Amino acid sequence: MRTMLSATTHAPPLRDAALRRLGAALKAIGYEFTTVTPGTHERVNRRPGNAEGHTLSDVLGWSRPFRPGALPEDVVRLLVDAHALRRDGDLWYSLIRVSSFDGELFVHSAFPAAGPDAVFFGPDTYRTVDAALAHLAAAGAAPGRVADVGTGSGAVAVAVARRVPQAEVIAVDINPTALRYARINAALAGTVHVDVRRSDLLDDVPGDFDLIVSNPPFMIDPEGRAYRDGGGPHGHDLPLAVLDTAARRLTPGGSLVLFSGTGITGGRDPLRAAAAHRLDRTDLRWTYREVDPDVYSENLDQPAYAHADRIALSVLTATRPPDDR
Repeated sequence: MRTMLSATTHAPPLRDAALRRLGAALKAIGYEFTTVTPGTHERVNRRPGNAEGHTLSDVLGWSRPFRPGALPEDVVRLLVDAHALRRDGDLWYSLIRVSSFDGELFVHSAFPAAGPDAVFFGPDTYRTVDAALAHLAAAGAAPGRVADVGTGSGAVAVAVARRVPQAEVIAVDINPTALRYARINAALAGTVHVDVRRSDLLDDVPGDFDLIVSNPPFMIDPEGRAYRDGGGPHGHDLPLAVLDTAARRLTPGGSLVLFSGTGITGGRDPLRAAAAHRLDRTDLRWTYREVDPDVYSENLDQPAYAHADRIALSVLTATRPPDDR
């Protein structure tokens, strides 16, 4: 008999409070877990002895099923209160993962993050935060108004808000579960000035921004999963939509930091070409650099990437000239 205790997208406040208490308890005992790519995650979990979880990181990091008695009772109780456990026969599964990064803990979806409302967290999250913080460090003047577009777990917004406490930081997403987890994660970090809102890009948020950061979906996904599918034949529709939004909504002197990826064929980068076509019609000054030449290689076996020699990651930075009047 299968029993389901599932996280819902419109969770009552008590469930969110249970997740916040869980996060606080994990921070208090020094819990840490670095989330890897899905390919690495699957390989590690296939190793002998990894079929079931026996520690907190086994269950809340590696998403391994566990038996009664494997975890501390208070942790299990909080997972139950949060409706974040699924039972299948004698085994229990956590519906969430908890990852550590930048001195904070972040709640996100269990592996495999395949549901339509999945909230992904992993190496690209780390890379996006690093790119945003590097830009902040080089910019000199602190931004007054910041948008994290497609916030997911809220990691970018939290990291920026910690460095620029006086800034208005707005984190937007269209995924109700992402908005829920981003609010919980901001509360765990004590970053109460992160304003989490539902918005399609920045359509539902008025005003302009000094800094826009985004790591939108960029993969070619025939299944059309919202957290993964970038749209269009190359997976570029969403990254390019973010670029168009920034061209309209950046203040004078404001910048966009866009983390994305693309399939490279014969040395040609179609994302860079498409971005250049759009940017050449704006006043934005921009740079584009490849930050990892070969990632997610398991996707090259799929028909959607049969044309590609490799999948590369890139960071595009675009800045509006300051108004010197």
